[in-house]
Amino acid sequence: MGVIFQSLGRTIIAGVVLVVILLAGAGTFGRMGEHGYWLFFMRWLHIGAGVMWIGLLWYFNFVQTPSMPKIPDEQKPAISKVIAPTALFWFRWSALATVITGLLVATMNGYLVSALMLTPGARAIGIGMWLALVMAFNVWFIIWPNQKKALGIVPVEAAEKAAAAKLAGMTSRFNTMLSIPMLYCMAAQSHGGF
Repeated sequence: MGVIFQSLGRTIIAGVVLVVILLAGAGTFGRMGEHGYWLFFMRWLHIGAGVMWIGLLWYFNFVQTPSMPKIPDEQKPAISKVIAPTALFWFRWSALATVITGLLVATMNGYLVSALMLTPGARAIGIGMWLALVMAFNVWFIIWPNQKKALGIVPVEAAEKAAAAKLAGMTSRFNTMLSIPMLYCMAAQSHGGF
């Protein structure tokens, strides 16, 4: 067992194997040609990507940013040179994966246009989608470009680096604020909360 958990790759593979075992035990393989199964599968991918995206957003805002002033200066490069760039890689790509899989779920369900138009009956999910689209835009076009400057991935003058760090941080906080109603709307659509 220890061999599995000493490697993230092997741990993920073990998780996939467990899903396959569960599918076999439940007799799901016979349903894999059905639209309903693929709709569910896409929703599962959407939820997984969303958990990673919002989990990392909340990690940055609830853990990393508040902890930085408490870290001795000589230890901060471990965060800025190793942890933050890796976390930001998964952060931005999980944001994109969440948006793509969400749009596919909406298309497969036939409510993409009505949700984006905020039509009654799809208004909650539509608001959630718009909030997620704004958040994803912020990740790719404000947070990431500015974090590259703040982390020294893109060399800039000290004043520009400080301004970039502030803008990235404030935009991340803005996304944290938006994540609360976004998650509410996503759950509310199918669970009567809107």
